Amino acid sequence: MRRILLTVLVVFCAGAAAPQTQTSGSGGANLPVQEIGANDLIALSVYDAPEFTRTIRVGSNGEIALPMLRRKLRAEGLFPDMLEGSIAEALEAEHILVDPIVTITIVEYSSRPISVLGAVRRPITFQASGPVTLIDAITRAEGLSPEAGSEILITRTRPGKDGLPSRQIERIPVKGLINQADDELNPLLAGGEQVRVPEIGKVFVVGNVHKPGAFRVEDSAGTSVLKLLALSEGLLPFASPQAFIYRRVPGSAAPSEIPVALTKIMSRKAPDLPLEPNDILYIPDSKGRRLTSTTLERLSGFGGTAAIDLLIFH
Repeated sequence: MRRILLTVLVVFCAGAAAPQTQTSGSGGANLPVQEIGANDLIALSVYDAPEFTRTIRVGSNGEIALPMLRRKLRAEGLFPDMLEGSIAEALEAEHILVDPIVTITIVEYSSRPISVLGAVRRPITFQASGPVTLIDAITRAEGLSPEAGSEILITRTRPGKDGLPSRQIERIPVKGLINQADDELNPLLAGGEQVRVPEIGKVFVVGNVHKPGAFRVEDSAGTSVLKLLALSEGLLPFASPQAFIYRRVPGSAAPSEIPVALTKIMSRKAPDLPLEPNDILYIPDSKGRRLTSTTLERLSGFGGTAAIDLLIFH
């Protein structure tokens, strides 16, 4: 009998001395340990008290309710080991258990959504159940689409100076993140962020050009009338010497019309004009030029004698 008691005592002491696997700095059974948030699902077990073993969904107010406890306990913002101590103290304080051994395990994180939307191949919202970088988030969205612009916007909501939520936007250049693999442009996401990839801007060219259409604005600083004329393969013979830029102005119902001295720009007598995303460059038809050309074509269609008779008649 003494040998059995000694064996049990040795096993108990070894178990008490064994380090806990779920601490604020290491991972739990399946999910890494992070601060508990609202709507997270946790598993509670109390040694030698099976009536307390259950899964509990943290309320939207960040609190949990346990059977036989008269008051709710705060869970949001605590690590699992901190919540274990809080529950143990409450059970002792209300004289429910003596020296309880409480274990908390994270079953499901629901308080750390990361949304990736915009010009990606598969927009997605997922839970940050561990350290997630910006590259990880984009990879989960299956990468950028061909329409992706030159920057990625990360929106975070954080407490402001007055304690109220404040939105902060961080701009990440795509070339630096993808092409140059700059680690400083690959921030960690803790959950609650929105990653938005705006589509690349386009400028529209219509009217008397060989190839009208929409053209990508790779660099808005270098997009101009002459560049768009080159992309649209030049002017047609009857293009007007004056073109127009139609630009949407914030707060205005109708787009503004900006005249363009096309002939002067092409002859270097006027500076080239910059274009902005969503601008429309319209090159109208020159009615005078077309009328003159039509008259000449009709005259050339007569025979030589008929043309001479027509000249004599006039």
